[in-house]
Amino acid sequence: MLIKRGGEIKSGEITEKALYLNRRAFMTGAVAGAAGLALAPGAARAAAPPAAGQPLMAARNKAFDLPDAPTKFQEATTYNNFYEFGVNKDDPAHLAGTLKPRPWKVTVDGLAHKPTTFDVDDILKMAPLEERVYRLRCVEGWSMVIPWIGFPLAALLKRVEPTGAAKYVEFSTLVDPEQFPGQRKGLFNFGGLDWPYTEGLRLDEALHPLSLLTVGMYGQVLPNQNGAPIRVVIPWKYGFKSAKSLVRIRLTADEPKTAWNKAAPQEYGFYSNVNPKVDHPRWSQATERRIGEFRRRETLMFNGYDQVAGLYSGMDLKKQY
Repeated sequence: MLIKRGGEIKSGEITEKALYLNRRAFMTGAVAGAAGLALAPGAARAAAPPAAGQPLMAARNKAFDLPDAPTKFQEATTYNNFYEFGVNKDDPAHLAGTLKPRPWKVTVDGLAHKPTTFDVDDILKMAPLEERVYRLRCVEGWSMVIPWIGFPLAALLKRVEPTGAAKYVEFSTLVDPEQFPGQRKGLFNFGGLDWPYTEGLRLDEALHPLSLLTVGMYGQVLPNQNGAPIRVVIPWKYGFKSAKSLVRIRLTADEPKTAWNKAAPQEYGFYSNVNPKVDHPRWSQATERRIGEFRRRETLMFNGYDQVAGLYSGMDLKKQY
């Protein structure tokens, strides 16, 4: 299967100007918090207007352009899975004002010659930022196309010099019930989901050029509800592999235990590659619904990123799902 590539996506198709200029509600050290908007009495609960961050400049990497139309900014920032804020898709947009993305540090340690704790602002200077348009496919059957801003995860990992014993990378998110209401006792513990939220990759997956350490989207600083201030995006895997609000990245010799695999191992494997031939136990993965579209479309193997196929040579991707 070949990746279809189209012409360059025009910048005006990515970010609606009115939304881009709307900088309410994003909390960083340089941005003031904003007042919430009240819903009309009796109206159905709808997502609040998206939090828009400060502009974040990055060179467009046209090698990752897609023929697919980008998902609208409004939809990409108000329809999210981010269980630290709650179980509903609009919970992150409503509740993300509690997250304080500055000050913020990320520890990179484990099997590394130079374990280091980095300030997130120092990470921003570590490598040239670039904009890449990636598909993101959710295991629930919906998908988006988002222009992310970041740099290859490999640039950060190489700074700490993994030892020869390092085979895997574990990602851990922040645990703070004051900032993440979904972590408060009794509010959410789906299937025994433990905090911190943890995810993992093989080291060769983490070092693949597609694996993106992400600090922005749509030409701006990453909004709280989308994983501020720093997350990973692994475009050939289901979206839950792209851990948000990272505070620790640990190099290990053994396969790390991941949050959803611990909670429901019969449904979520370690690899979690997009594979339309392996159904979720409760629904088919053969098709998907692109947010903003009515008709479903065929799900592509590896989400269309066939350049990663060599990572899994000789593996049975129906059993090692």
